[in-house]
Amino acid sequence: MVRNPERRTALVDAAIEVLAQEGARGLTFRAVDTQAGVPAGTASNYFTSRDDLLTQAGGRIQVRMAPDPAEVVEAMGSAPLARELTTELLRWLVRRMSQERTGYLAMLELRLEATRRPALQSELTRTVRAEFDESLRFHLDAGLPGDADTVLVLYLAMTGVLLEHFTLPGMLSDVEVDKLVETVVTRVVPPE
Repeated sequence: MVRNPERRTALVDAAIEVLAQEGARGLTFRAVDTQAGVPAGTASNYFTSRDDLLTQAGGRIQVRMAPDPAEVVEAMGSAPLARELTTELLRWLVRRMSQERTGYLAMLELRLEATRRPALQSELTRTVRAEFDESLRFHLDAGLPGDADTVLVLYLAMTGVLLEHFTLPGMLSDVEVDKLVETVVTRVVPPE
């Protein structure tokens, strides 16, 4: 296997683009090579199989979608530790995911593909659960309102909001997403 980490990252990023544009069925080594602008056969030198490529794409998406720690510190100072801050943090989440729309759509493709590939499902479950656990710890350690159940319901609600926002935007065309986020927080987070 070839050991050029920058090239590997570029190939995985190209795979994410292919997933977002063509779906899992369109993800081939040839499509990745084309998207990355490298000679045919390059991706097959870096990945042992299509499953390997899918799994590495899932891990890379998590890296691309993770917030910059400095931005988290800045966001935490934007409002008092209450519903207002929770609302602002979730609005920030929507903005970040909108900036990383390709990664989010690719992750949706990977989640669907994981229903048919146990190894991918296991890896995605591990990484998504780790991210959720980190978010839960952050929420509780920061003293934001609500408990573990609140965080879980917020996660599930925001997953639905993002799914509609990115896949069927017309579904929410009569509702401003920022207002929808505020409604989610108001309904889920207990009053102070």
